[in-house]
Amino acid sequence: MDALDPLLLSRIQFAFTISFHILFPSFTIGLAAWLVVLEALWLKTGNPIYMEIARHWTKIFAISFGMGVVSGVVLSYEFGTNWSEFSRLGGNVIGPLMAYEVLTAFFLEAGFLGIMLFGWNRVPRAVHFFASLMVAAGTVISAFWILAANSWMQTPAGQVMGDDGVLHVADWWQVIFNPSFPYRFSHMVAAAYLTTAFMVDGIGAWYILRDRNVPHGRIMLGMGLSLIVWLAPLQLVIGDLHGLNTREHQPAKIAALEAHWETQKQAPLILFAIPDPKAETNHYELAIPDLGSLILTHEWDGEIKGLKSFPREDRPNPIIPFFAFRIMVGIGMIMIALGAIGAVLWLRGRLYSNRLFLQAMQFAAPLGFIAVLSGWFVAEVGRQPWTVYGILRTADSVSPVPGGSVLFSLVLFVLAYGVIFGAGIYYIAKLVRAGPEATPPIEDHTEGDPSRRPMEAAGNP
Repeated sequence: MDALDPLLLSRIQFAFTISFHILFPSFTIGLAAWLVVLEALWLKTGNPIYMEIARHWTKIFAISFGMGVVSGVVLSYEFGTNWSEFSRLGGNVIGPLMAYEVLTAFFLEAGFLGIMLFGWNRVPRAVHFFASLMVAAGTVISAFWILAANSWMQTPAGQVMGDDGVLHVADWWQVIFNPSFPYRFSHMVAAAYLTTAFMVDGIGAWYILRDRNVPHGRIMLGMGLSLIVWLAPLQLVIGDLHGLNTREHQPAKIAALEAHWETQKQAPLILFAIPDPKAETNHYELAIPDLGSLILTHEWDGEIKGLKSFPREDRPNPIIPFFAFRIMVGIGMIMIALGAIGAVLWLRGRLYSNRLFLQAMQFAAPLGFIAVLSGWFVAEVGRQPWTVYGILRTADSVSPVPGGSVLFSLVLFVLAYGVIFGAGIYYIAKLVRAGPEATPPIEDHTEGDPSRRPMEAAGNP
């Protein structure tokens, strides 16, 4: 047990817990906003089908939100148990940012969540709508502070280091709005909305294919598609801007995720390879000449720094970022294609009758989660070997605890998460299978069946 590496085990444990946690915020951020849109449509039109969908998905939101809170609390404790040196040296910056998230976002969500969940028919409609709006705002504010903290770790600014190595805040404005924050925040929020849209679309398609809750399924599919059709291409633009920013501030990360070893102009776009860090080369490389420089620098002869231009001890291992980045980008291309195909089918009046497309959307439901996980692996593994990029190394951030203790806690986490969250996910699946309540006949509230034209009636969630 003494031979176990506490640094490696602590990294594995944090990767496991944060990967599990990020699944829930990436779903609830978009879901909370969609619930607000559904309730607004119900208040505007008086059609109960919107209320039925909203009440059904509110139950799913409640479970997802609860699991996100529980798994997020664990991460806060790990800063002390596994990364006490990071907390000691960087706590003056990270601590307040995390506290602001609790004092603003979490308190806002907690204050209105009870009304949102249990206030149906118990408080005035306007009050309930306001509560839903506040919960949705709280999820975005929470993402704001968490991304500010993580972005500071990626591109630190506004801090000074004392003689003892402890970091102190010199300018909070620079700390919060550090160089990568605007790009990473917008990229993450867009990813959360797309994750929710694809999950809603997949479930809506599932209902239609099984001829169950078809009016509800049509509205789900139409509303989700109305977001995907423009946000998926926009996410590509945001990602490109984020890439330009990363090349400027974290060139080693760009070299790792593109598996470029030599600094060169007119660099190729490497579609596939097996990076070999020991030999400092790629095996089985498949590349398109010059296209890498065009994409990464927007110039045909733009220069891309290679991994060899950085000391070995300052390089990230390129294997995980390289493949994770290609998974993320590949999923993004699939999202754009599905959005375009869905828009064409809707214009031709075949959106709800094309079984092949419905099946494709059904299988595409989890793609958002996979893309989010891949993106975070790119960001976090690509930042190595630094906890705070260029300032504090990961090896200097770990707690002085034996490897056996970390391994024991890691095993407990895996077992506990498997049981507790497995039960929660099972209950969510049970709610999805049950579906919303049947829509009663409505005579006077609408002009026609909104399920026949959800992209027009529902608008963009």
